[in-house]
Amino acid sequence: MSQVADGQRLFVDGAWVEPDGGHYAVVDPATEETVGWAPEASRDQVHAACAAARAAFGPWSRTSPEERAAVLGRAADIIGSHFASYAELAQAETGATTGTARAMQVGVGMARFRRYARVEPAEWAIAPQINEAGPMGRAGVMGALVVRQPVGVVTCITSYNNPWANPAGKIAPALAMGNTVVVKPAPQDPLSVFRMAEALEAAGAPPGVVNVVCGQSAEVGAAAVSSSDVDMVSFTGSTAVGQRIAEACGRDMKRQLMELGGKGAALVLDDADLASAVAGIGTTFSFYSGQICTAPTRVLAQRGVYDRLVEQLASYAGRLKVGDPRQKDTVVGPVISAAHRERVESYVELGRKEGAVVVTGGERPPHERGFYVAPTLLADCTNEMRVAREEIFGPVVVVVPFDDEDEAITLANDSDYGLIDYVWSGDVARAFRVARRLRAGGVGVNTVGRNMEAPFGGFKKSGVGRDVGSYALHAYSEVQAIVWPG
Repeated sequence: MSQVADGQRLFVDGAWVEPDGGHYAVVDPATEETVGWAPEASRDQVHAACAAARAAFGPWSRTSPEERAAVLGRAADIIGSHFASYAELAQAETGATTGTARAMQVGVGMARFRRYARVEPAEWAIAPQINEAGPMGRAGVMGALVVRQPVGVVTCITSYNNPWANPAGKIAPALAMGNTVVVKPAPQDPLSVFRMAEALEAAGAPPGVVNVVCGQSAEVGAAAVSSSDVDMVSFTGSTAVGQRIAEACGRDMKRQLMELGGKGAALVLDDADLASAVAGIGTTFSFYSGQICTAPTRVLAQRGVYDRLVEQLASYAGRLKVGDPRQKDTVVGPVISAAHRERVESYVELGRKEGAVVVTGGERPPHERGFYVAPTLLADCTNEMRVAREEIFGPVVVVVPFDDEDEAITLANDSDYGLIDYVWSGDVARAFRVARRLRAGGVGVNTVGRNMEAPFGGFKKSGVGRDVGSYALHAYSEVQAIVWPG
């Protein structure tokens, strides 16, 4: 790899800059070997990136939508031409299985650049013109044109579980709307984001339009949030960190887009297809090794199917191969770090102490190297247990019994979170009736799949705002009304 591609320098104002803070090792979670060396930015370098984005904002925002779309389209083409090597790097940084690294990381990242390279005219404006009676103007009529304007400079702070899809989901719509960005990737796996910046540079993004800073120190992210050059912060990560960012944004009235934690309730009603429910809930064990905020981690099972569901989930988890993510038959790879593995394991032990029954898993897999956690099922839980209320972010599922629909809905809504819930029922009308009563930003009915044009975001402490599809363009814009006498 070249020095730039290996992420050893920051990307600021169109130049690859040596970091003031030196470098730190990026570790492969599957092998514990060093993947590459990431740069540690200083506060001054972060502020320089923000200033560069501010200087570039005026010219970039005045380019046509077609010019901006062309840059995004060329970037997607460049990513596609390096697809295999980019997927290999993403896998090494995250420990994702080969299929996940290719399809859900680099594949989705590339698709998001292509999506925002084809923005439709209707997505730019709320209404082309509104004419209403008013107190001024000829014959008391005022005309109004309502348009969307870019917010300005956007700091994008991204999560470690997907270093391609998550950054692309922020960068592409922000640039399409005419904003400039300062990207601060997660410290665990930042190298892929530098590849993304390299692709955008080669695609013709002008200096300062895209900047990437990096570091293990919390000061790096804090500087990217607090800079007076920044107009908006788009953050994906934990609720605790999101709350601190929101407080900082509030002082200067900066716009926010927050995708935070989740504790997805999966309601399995007594008429559900259990095979379908088990397959959906089982993605918590396999997809990103449970390191995903949308996972159905809190299962609410009606008593008529409770025992069978627990038995089938245990059987499903026990069949999943845990190990080297580069092997074709591996289903569950490692979690991101030794520290995170210890955190997940501590929750399993806490569940035992709280009275949960460890039906399967609960022990560290017998691998000499790598940060592996066995798929774990905790049964006989109550909604008051911490394992049922707090986000574990690992391959751990808790199961809580309920008697009727009203109790299930009460239990599901009794949570600090409200990102995505799920309902399984053989009666679709019944499932939709239940779904409408759930306090969550999204509800999957008999599926854990996503519609990539549907709005994504959460209620309560799961976040603020919505993105994906046209909603992402709206998130990175301000509404402006231009009024004139008729």
